Amino acid sequence: MVCLPVLAGLFQVSSALAEQAVVTSVRTGVHTDKTRLVLDMTQGVDFQVFVLDKPYRVVIDLPEVAWQTRPDAQYHKGLIKGMRFGLFEAGTSRIVIDVTNPVKVHRAFILPPKGSSKYRFVVDLVAVQSGDFRRLIATPKSKPAAKPSKKTTPLQTSRARKANPKPVIVIDAGHGGVDPGTIGASGSHEKEVTLAVALELRKKLLATGRYKVVMTRDRDVFVRLRNRVARGRAAKGDLFMSLHADSIRKRSVRGASVYTLSEKSSDKEAAALAAKENKADIIAGMDFGHQSKDVANILIDLAQRETMNLSATFASQVIDELAKSVKVLRRSHRFAGFAVLKAPDVPSVLVEMGYLSNREDERILRSSRRRAALVTALTRAINSYFVKR
Repeated sequence: MVCLPVLAGLFQVSSALAEQAVVTSVRTGVHTDKTRLVLDMTQGVDFQVFVLDKPYRVVIDLPEVAWQTRPDAQYHKGLIKGMRFGLFEAGTSRIVIDVTNPVKVHRAFILPPKGSSKYRFVVDLVAVQSGDFRRLIATPKSKPAAKPSKKTTPLQTSRARKANPKPVIVIDAGHGGVDPGTIGASGSHEKEVTLAVALELRKKLLATGRYKVVMTRDRDVFVRLRNRVARGRAAKGDLFMSLHADSIRKRSVRGASVYTLSEKSSDKEAAALAAKENKADIIAGMDFGHQSKDVANILIDLAQRETMNLSATFASQVIDELAKSVKVLRRSHRFAGFAVLKAPDVPSVLVEMGYLSNREDERILRSSRRRAALVTALTRAINSYFVKR
């Protein structure tokens, strides 16, 4: 995968306009020679635009902005087949555009207000042949990489760690920021549901006075998959729980399930789900062109047998508690190669809390009152795990 910086722009604004810019609307238009994207904004901002391949994408980085609009299918016109936007990291908002063909950014510029109009950020995309695209990126200058996470501690088992006064529970709210995750039957975003449950679970766990709780994210921000794992290890987590909500074409299917790590997926559905979730970094416009496979993936054979056994034990306890109060799938314990479960020394599970493609599951997951049973069940499972240890 190659990252090609295309355009960067600086827009001078007075100190009086230094407050956060707001994107009030997004528009797309198709012309004979180009596809145009327009963002209406309350002020001018700096920007950087670049393209990625495998798959072909256009990425736009802005200073952290507020959004008064949401991604919508109406933007999918011309060369644009998909779009998502949100917070990429503190201080940076990102727009990722999926395109139908290799493209070049013909122009990117900001127009000042005129009459009643706001500032307009304009990006013009032009299709190019794949050969021309390859020539464009033959000698790329890579966009500065994201700051590396702090070096994790050497490989060690949970039992070999220095004991903490309280067990450390790492809660991972799936997706976030520019990566919305699954879009529900009624338009809800997986990233919002997972964060809501994660915050409620943290509150309930802290109320017991028994645990220290670490969040991989506590707001709507994108976090790379490997950084989620690294944060759990850096915190010397005793348990890692990743929260997600699935979708499926058959909308009548509903219920929760729990996944643990395995080289071999338990079924085709589990394999497909893991493949989808493991693409989160690609969805957010990350470039892996200069990373070896060893860096991009924590090798599954590093996972110690003890850790995998403890993960399976905890998964069984989660399922037992969930089954008492919420609907679970018939085969509720599944196995797949999820990237976020690959910490070699932290017992980890991924909880699919239900199907956003099912309207009843979606209603439950969108309601704080109806989520209470789910959060209580997860808390009981964590309590049970540590009591039995």
